[in-house]
Amino acid sequence: DTLTTTMKSVGEAMALGRNFTEALGKAMRSIDKKNSTFHWAGAPLVGEELEALVATISRPTEHRLVDVQQVLRAGVTAERVYELTAIDPWFLDQIILINEVAAEVAASDTLTADVFAHAKRHGLSDAQIAVIRGLELPAGEAQIRAERLAAGVRPVFKTVDTCAAEFAATTPYHYSAYDEETEVAPREREAVIILGSGPNRIGQGIEFDYSCVHAALALRDEYETIMVNCNPETVSTDYDTSDRLYFEPLTFEDVMEVYEAELAAGPVKGVFVQLGGQTPLALAQRLEDAGVPILGTQPDAIDAAEDREAFGRVLTEAGLPAPAYGTATTLDGALEVAGRIGYPVLVRPSYVLGGRGMEIVYDADHLGEYVTRALEEASGTHTESPLLIDRFLDDAIEIDVDALYDGEELYLGGVMEHIEEAGIHSGDSACVLPPVTLSQSELDRIRTSTEALAKGIGVLGLINVQYALVSDVLYVLEANPRASRTAPFVSKATGYPLAKAAALVMVGHSIAELRERGVLPAEGDAARIDLDAPIAVKEAVLPFRRFRTTDGVVVDSLLGPEMKSTGEVMGIDVDFPTAFAKSQTAAFGGLPTGGTVFISVADRDKRGITFPVKRLTELGFEVLATTGTAAVLRRSGIESQIVRKVAEGAGADGEPTIVDLIRSGAVDLVINTPSGQGARADGYKIRAATVAADKALATTVQGLQAAVQAIESARGTIQVRSLQEHAARKGQA
Repeated sequence: DTLTTTMKSVGEAMALGRNFTEALGKAMRSIDKKNSTFHWAGAPLVGEELEALVATISRPTEHRLVDVQQVLRAGVTAERVYELTAIDPWFLDQIILINEVAAEVAASDTLTADVFAHAKRHGLSDAQIAVIRGLELPAGEAQIRAERLAAGVRPVFKTVDTCAAEFAATTPYHYSAYDEETEVAPREREAVIILGSGPNRIGQGIEFDYSCVHAALALRDEYETIMVNCNPETVSTDYDTSDRLYFEPLTFEDVMEVYEAELAAGPVKGVFVQLGGQTPLALAQRLEDAGVPILGTQPDAIDAAEDREAFGRVLTEAGLPAPAYGTATTLDGALEVAGRIGYPVLVRPSYVLGGRGMEIVYDADHLGEYVTRALEEASGTHTESPLLIDRFLDDAIEIDVDALYDGEELYLGGVMEHIEEAGIHSGDSACVLPPVTLSQSELDRIRTSTEALAKGIGVLGLINVQYALVSDVLYVLEANPRASRTAPFVSKATGYPLAKAAALVMVGHSIAELRERGVLPAEGDAARIDLDAPIAVKEAVLPFRRFRTTDGVVVDSLLGPEMKSTGEVMGIDVDFPTAFAKSQTAAFGGLPTGGTVFISVADRDKRGITFPVKRLTELGFEVLATTGTAAVLRRSGIESQIVRKVAEGAGADGEPTIVDLIRSGAVDLVINTPSGQGARADGYKIRAATVAADKALATTVQGLQAAVQAIESARGTIQVRSLQEHAARKGQA
């Protein structure tokens, strides 16, 4: 986690204030991550604990700024901190100033208007003041907010002049400050406030900003569109995307102040929380409780989809099957649930995006380790959200669905078939739209099930559903009544803007009306596949080369239920092999069309490799394999050269191991699947060497099968067509 000249961040936040300390405080809470803000919980560190922390600050990490604040709070001099960190003394002095303000807040007998104003002008949030005053969160934050409002202390909003005073700015944007006069202009048109997604991160990236921007564009003719976001990298924070932009953190305190300012300026229809990902979604219930009108799917419906007991009732009423599941808040409870539903199980915290913290657990010991770790990570977050435990469906086809529901009619926007089997996070799995192996009867079942879910949950707007198809049974894995990360992909692949349509539905328009206006097709949806429609493949971009262990080895590239990708690409063509080949070229430079392939797969996968490997040999590839895999291939009439495993070391005559061969550049394509409960040490080293050598790698048999088709296609002529040409080909343009 050491910060170096190699970039590791995947996102950033920006804040504006009237001074540095105010802007810094807002920027740090904009990060929306545990332990990312200054704090004053407990007594300052002393003795060995303090010296241990001081010893760490010379190494730059993502937590260093908070660590510096803590050592300065404990009395370490700015001179010593400067010697250890080389952080400019001016910045250290500003952090000392913030600590001094916090000390004044702590020492005050009562929180007067002057004390509040002083604290706020130096960037302290209501939650931070609550901790300084020794109050428990989240109740303490509500108490401090009430006291602040009673004291008459509220921010005003200043304007960044986008025309540098040369002439009147028609597209100003605002930031909060504890100053005298607000610069928010009155308005007559009704407004819709859109909460953005905050800083990009794994699981919550630019895909959600896409939906927010399209909502603003769709509504601008009917409403004043108000955007709230703190990410300078996004289109939503361009000052001409919406009618007004507030560059503010996406916290309850900051969003409420924006709402109150806009309510004072003119009528407000309501707030969109379903388009920006988990950050605004987590605010939905508190905003509604505070009297803020939520547009589209309501907070109780959002909770019904996330709460396993409530969601179970929806499934039962709709007659839809789901993997056996349970919830737990303790280790004993988790062991009881897992014992009842049977291993392997899929375990994750509730209310997260990107599968964060999700693991496939194969036995009680592994579950014990997971639960202990999860409870430690949850400590101090002031939440009692349970762990979700599901029976893991091995060898299932996973299906992703994006749909739109207006309360009466469903529009099935896109059905995506995952190329990897269930167990790979949907954000990391390559997928194809329209699906290439699903039958019409299966598509009909998907549509019927999705409509039943949308109706049962109470969706008004977008819904994303993930299914698993096993032995002709369509299981519901989860349903999310919000914009998904696949909405941009579906929109571009089909030619119909899902996010724009969703925004219009959320303010009261019907799907029938949108069909008449041409926003959606006049008839039909993704349940009926147009044979002339292009095939689109989404592939994840994975940043493994950027991240290394403390030994300098790249992290394991094995895909699983926790999302690891930081971006995605799309390949589109008239057939699947060519579209997949394009996606691989866009993602990492492309698949080799010849050379040497190394194959080492788990026992359960050996039955599925025969035909694709046979085809690779017919295409001229030389095959290397470990002993067990080579034996299976030979019995199928496929010759291969046996190579030494890492654990065996170099041979007596200097024969290299497979890792040596990969590092030397002698291998062009690696097929390596993990075994049983986790990756063997050999497998990890093979995958790490492959990533470091920048060679093509497949970690599933399904990925191998798709790669073989793509390699064969890439040997021919690749044609290029614009999206408009693809749309015209199926009669849309």
